[in-house]
Amino acid sequence: MKKTFWMGVALMGAFAVSSCKSGESAYKKAYEKAQAQQTTTTTTTVTPVNTEDGNSEAIAVTPVQTVTPVQTVTPVQDYSSEKVRTEEVTMVNGAGLKAYSVVVGSFSVQTNATALQNQLKGQGYQAQVVKSPSNMYRVVLSTHDDKASAVQGRNNVRATYADAWILYQK
Repeated sequence: MKKTFWMGVALMGAFAVSSCKSGESAYKKAYEKAQAQQTTTTTTTVTPVNTEDGNSEAIAVTPVQTVTPVQTVTPVQDYSSEKVRTEEVTMVNGAGLKAYSVVVGSFSVQTNATALQNQLKGQGYQAQVVKSPSNMYRVVLSTHDDKASAVQGRNNVRATYADAWILYQK
């Protein structure tokens, strides 16, 4: 029994030690990839030049390196799955809404909504207050023509207003 136990322990130990070695081929692949990505090489040429006294001197000339620019492609994002609340709201205080708006606060008391609107205006936003059919006063931080820009606007203020959401005006 003990002999079989120690044989099993030795076998598992040998397996554990042999499975922990690093793969040299992984390092080699990374090195080869880095070498392939190198786009420029520097060569030095030596050109003899005659001086005024008739002697020739060797001058090393290094050519200008050319680097091919890397183009970055911005992926097109699909905002069709983003949630949007649809309400027919009436303007209480502001210049007017476009199709999509970023809402950062909802209040049952108009005074509280106006206080947040004034605070946002002090920070440079064109905040507006609208009233929903459920008698809630919504504070609109920004208003947009399309859904994509509204989603981006909402995402930009999520650090400050985590519960910001998008309102679609019918």
